Amino acid sequence: MKSSTATGTTATASVVAPYRGRFAPSPTGLLHQGSLLAALASWLDARAHGGSWLIRMEDVDSPRVVPGAADAILATLARFGLTSDEPVLYQSGRRAAYHEALQRLVDAQLSYRCRCAREARSLPAPCLCRDLVVTDADSAWRLRLDDAAIVVDDLIQGRSSYDPRLLGDPILYRRDGLAAYQLAVAVDDAHQGISDVVRGADLLESTAWQIAILQALQLPVPRYAHIPLLTEPGGAKLAKSRRSVALAGLDERGTLAEALGLLDIALPEELKAAPVSDMLHWSVTHWSTARLSGIRAIALPN
Repeated sequence: MKSSTATGTTATASVVAPYRGRFAPSPTGLLHQGSLLAALASWLDARAHGGSWLIRMEDVDSPRVVPGAADAILATLARFGLTSDEPVLYQSGRRAAYHEALQRLVDAQLSYRCRCAREARSLPAPCLCRDLVVTDADSAWRLRLDDAAIVVDDLIQGRSSYDPRLLGDPILYRRDGLAAYQLAVAVDDAHQGISDVVRGADLLESTAWQIAILQALQLPVPRYAHIPLLTEPGGAKLAKSRRSVALAGLDERGTLAEALGLLDIALPEELKAAPVSDMLHWSVTHWSTARLSGIRAIALPN
């Protein structure tokens, strides 16, 4: 079989202009503080570069979609002045595109069927199915990575190198017939011409998989910037009770001012009572990824 070329070189962005950023929430619940921070950072970076900012609803995992959550997320973002410059893209309407991408990888012998149990699929590769001829319809599809390290040059977190043998071959299609998150994201970033992806550092490892998929499909690789993770005041993982606070019930100005502060943007006192649009306009001129360079986590105030 042919070997994937997805990991043979450093992941250097092949898209330069025009700037097109995106925020891609999953409608599995209401928007929380961490998601607002990621959306805000993505929006600020797009506006600071004079670019477009898009919203994509990642609802491809239909069993986990909460009815009404997508509309609630969009309404909450709008309250904070964050609206998409183009019609919102819903992954649930893109299934044919994901299947076509999978077929391209199958035809190029860059993917293989995997019949491992769900628990085993989460473990590091190599997957035993790589060297088997699996014909079971009840099986997943994986991308066949080669042995070269996947190097990600992140604009905030710096350079990271991933060993494919430890990272594991990413799932492209699940056993239930749904496109996997990694494939859908990669295909949609290319489809929408996304040049820059600004999101949370918890997705940094996923970036390596998405780069591998993009390269295997011979699609452009965006620039990536992963902002620090939001944590509890003491640095512990954000508790579910705090993470799931419904932003719909919080004051927009105070919440936005706090989020900007977490991104190292200190609003002048006179702006803290100004309309949200004025707060955002001022913040665009003070946004810089360099302020967050190398920071992996930022804590909520007490």
